[in-house]
Amino acid sequence: MAKRLFDVIFSLIGLILLSPILLIISLCVLSDLEGSVIYRQKRIGKNGIEFYLFKFKTMKKGSDRKGLLTVGSRDQRITRTGYYLRKYKLDELPQLMNVLLGDMSLVGPRPEVKKYTDLYSEAQRQVLLVKPGITDYASIEFSNENEILGASPNPEETYIQEIMPQKLLLNLKYISEKSLWTDIRIIFSTIYKIIH
Repeated sequence: MAKRLFDVIFSLIGLILLSPILLIISLCVLSDLEGSVIYRQKRIGKNGIEFYLFKFKTMKKGSDRKGLLTVGSRDQRITRTGYYLRKYKLDELPQLMNVLLGDMSLVGPRPEVKKYTDLYSEAQRQVLLVKPGITDYASIEFSNENEILGASPNPEETYIQEIMPQKLLLNLKYISEKSLWTDIRIIFSTIYKIIH
């Protein structure tokens, strides 16, 4: 209950305080792309239930049909505005609405697409017993994930065999330590990581 109250209060405050920035970002996205400024993608949430995750659009139309992973910081599918939004994680800000709606928490294992959760072992599926979050230990540890994948001759294989198992171990570590103070520490660590 305390975690949900924390999520609602701070996601609402965040949306209100950031509304001028959200408006500016929306206008920048519109200058690069036609149509909606928000990209919706099905992700797997708590108890394996699908939900739509919200992000600012950063990729050209139809890009997801060419692969679900973003490879390198200069992936040709990424728009001019999208490059900067991704670099500073600003494309994730609409997920404050996911938190407000109750699909996500501010802190928790990052939600994956079904393609990857279908590969989880029984032990790894424990991460689906909690609400996914905007940030977590794995988000901080793998903030350079795009660069790692960009340097790989086979990004999909590298993600599935190397990055995803390490992320899931960090997710399980979070679950074992889960508390409000852990969440606050992760939030500040995330902000510090983005700034530096």
